[in-house]
Amino acid sequence: MLSEFSEIQGQLNALCEERSNLLDTLRQFEAANLEAEASGVHDGDQYLLTKHGFPGIGHGKYSECSTTASSDDIEKQEPEVSDEEETYFFDTKEHFTEPAGNCGDVTRNENDANGNKAIQIQRNNAEKMKNVKGICDTGILAFERRKKLPDPLEKEKGVSLWSMIKDNVGKDLTRVCLPVYFNEPISSLQKCFEDLEYSDLLDQAYEDGKAGDSLLRALKVAAFAVSGYASSKGRHCKPFNPLLGETYEADFPEKGVRFFSEKVSHHPTVIACHCEGRGWKFWADSNLRTKFWGQSIQLDPVGDLTLEFDDGEIFQWSKVTTTIYNLILGKLYCDHHGTMHIRGNRQYSCKIKFKEPSILDRNPHQVHGFVEDATGRKFATLFGKWDESVYYMNGEVNSRPKDLSASSNASLLWKSNRPPPNLTRYNLTSFAITLNELTPGLQEKLPPTDSRLRPDQRHLENGEYEKANVEKQRLEKRQRMSRKLQESGWKPRWFQRDGENGPYQFIGGYWEARAQRNWDGCLDIFGEFTVDISDTTEGS
Repeated sequence: MLSEFSEIQGQLNALCEERSNLLDTLRQFEAANLEAEASGVHDGDQYLLTKHGFPGIGHGKYSECSTTASSDDIEKQEPEVSDEEETYFFDTKEHFTEPAGNCGDVTRNENDANGNKAIQIQRNNAEKMKNVKGICDTGILAFERRKKLPDPLEKEKGVSLWSMIKDNVGKDLTRVCLPVYFNEPISSLQKCFEDLEYSDLLDQAYEDGKAGDSLLRALKVAAFAVSGYASSKGRHCKPFNPLLGETYEADFPEKGVRFFSEKVSHHPTVIACHCEGRGWKFWADSNLRTKFWGQSIQLDPVGDLTLEFDDGEIFQWSKVTTTIYNLILGKLYCDHHGTMHIRGNRQYSCKIKFKEPSILDRNPHQVHGFVEDATGRKFATLFGKWDESVYYMNGEVNSRPKDLSASSNASLLWKSNRPPPNLTRYNLTSFAITLNELTPGLQEKLPPTDSRLRPDQRHLENGEYEKANVEKQRLEKRQRMSRKLQESGWKPRWFQRDGENGPYQFIGGYWEARAQRNWDGCLDIFGEFTVDISDTTEGS
């Protein structure tokens, strides 16, 4: 805290010095305006400082950045402006605008003397010191999330792909016992949260709808639905299949979201999740039907994703098919294909087609779609690539996506973040690298069912491959008992099914139990167990 206080104090001193310089400059302009008025210049002209007049704001480890900006956006910000740079001024009738990277208290006092407006910037020092203590109300963290995975402790060993494939052609991948070599160090529960990496699009969509722009809201929701696939580029490893009752929480105040997921059924495998953001809620229950086809693996998603804004507007859609190619020969790669229908309960819906790959295709990963009303009239056209960016144009545009990409009339909806500098064979994104991290003080707050406490997954992340394989085999024995547990009356702890075949709904209570550290009814699913475990869990 002393170190943090010292750094913030240094930033504050620099801001105070800059404020003094700005006030001196403003006084000079007041004098210049008075002279101009004496010479007959119109007294309605005003001057506005550019944002470059505020160096240092929004930079540094504990900078006051916009909580909706992505980590990559923050990294792209310019370094501090030197004192030697010239300050520019522009004539304007607009009011003084706060810098985009600033969330601090800025008050503007207008001085009406002689018809001129002087701008004074005041900051509350006590509030600034409060913002570095833990996770504060503005979403600033007192720690920095990690940028890379731990260095492996062992040298990784390969496995025989031939022996694995020939014995499992045509089988459901979730029922195949694969060595840990085929896994990445996150679980399917955590992978669900990857769909919300670009949750700032939903924040913007909420504000757009609030401002009366329903079309732009629908466009932002469509871009969000596409953005969930960006993290799959170069990802060839399988996430860990959760144990029955396994959970995962994600509290990201810097993004303004709280996420929770649980494996609610073992046969069929169903994962339910619930997330709350700024003005919206997102929930889903999903399953993957996976099959080996010799040279490829096909993943067909089952289940709907639902997004509800606080004003009552709802959007619902299902994911498209994913296929991983070249298991035996050639370079492994994955692609997504099919049509995504985003159904809205008000004016607009959206239909997006993910183009199926072909051998001669030189422009892969394309998406193309339309936003339309209930009568089928098209109001906007979307196009782009699911791993790069999505653009839109008003009205129906029937040109080829390649031609649309070169159009200067297109507006950007979404652009993917840059990959991390320290890539591993897992090819995790910067966001995915943080999902299995045990941040300071977090372990004491987690229930015994959280994925971050799963030993085989933790060993794999640390590069302890032998230990990871031993633990994976031990937990798979327990996993094989899950169907018996389910048939004996086991029920999810935090979700409840709506009817016999309806979706799973979050019943609440998790975050309250977390605050009280009360995990009654949560089994130690990763610990040692006996064959009569079903007797102790029946009806729980």
